[in-house]
Amino acid sequence: MSVQVAVNGYGTIGKRVADAVTLQPDMELLGVAKTSPNHEADLAVENGYPLYAAVEERVELFDEAGIELAGEVEELVAAADVVVDACPSGIGAENRSLYEAHDTPAIYQGGEDADIVDVSFVARANYGAATGADHVRVVSCNTTGLSRLLAPLEEAYGVEKARVTLVRRGGDPAQTGRGPINDILPNPVSLPSHHGPDVNTIFPDLDIDTLGLKVPATLMHTHSVNVTLEASPDAADVVNLLDEGDRTFLIPPEHGIDGAGALKEYAMDRGRPRADIWENCIWGESITVEDDDLYLFQAVHQESDVVPENIDAIRAVTGTADAAESVARTNETLGVGF
Repeated sequence: MSVQVAVNGYGTIGKRVADAVTLQPDMELLGVAKTSPNHEADLAVENGYPLYAAVEERVELFDEAGIELAGEVEELVAAADVVVDACPSGIGAENRSLYEAHDTPAIYQGGEDADIVDVSFVARANYGAATGADHVRVVSCNTTGLSRLLAPLEEAYGVEKARVTLVRRGGDPAQTGRGPINDILPNPVSLPSHHGPDVNTIFPDLDIDTLGLKVPATLMHTHSVNVTLEASPDAADVVNLLDEGDRTFLIPPEHGIDGAGALKEYAMDRGRPRADIWENCIWGESITVEDDDLYLFQAVHQESDVVPENIDAIRAVTGTADAAESVARTNETLGVGF
């Protein structure tokens, strides 16, 4: 029997998760909830997704816009086996009481505080910890990307310390109110950035320092990574290790991909929906080992790298597959892997 999934919030992440759910042979999308009758609400109806009003007081706005509703969000949550909360940061915490009232397990996004959930989640690192949990948080795009990278390094070589500088996009393509427009900002100027402590919600014992810069770009985040290992592998060994990963893409040098713009073009040319890149994109040429210090550059697509993690979290919470089964199924149905 298919897992009945609700998606509360149909914006950048929610619409991608909803599409991904419809591709899963063991899941059914019951519907999506929106606060306003914008173009994404219209898209949900065009896609045949039952649309629910997230705020009772705004039902009449959908009527005025001529967008048909299937009901209100409470009905959707009550009928679901699990709900993916893809609302803006902070709203998930407000919604928790709604999910608890209907005894519906919930999966939140990285913008929520870790202390509102039972476990923070990255499939590659701690799938089993989310099995049967009532409240699970899929960590942010940057934390997901760092955890996917650090998990195999820790298993293969041991990690003594990780130091990461994150060059972060100023906003997503549709976020016209964000910036900077023409600047480079320490973000935050105080150290560390929040990313290191967030990685510690996945790897509690990991020694990690992170710094952040925000730049006038919309495409992807880029990480400059230095990991002090407990062993001293050859760079070629690290290349092979990361090349074998489920959601790590070693950029072939011969493809001439020199940055995030070329990566997005690569994704578009290969027919990716919305030019999404679900994988960590690692420049293999950058992988360098000096004694026990590993250095590399990677890029993560902030709009989509958490999408497969949400699908895996659904299976973990509902106990319908183990880690290997879920990751393999998610990768196959979405087409993960260039």
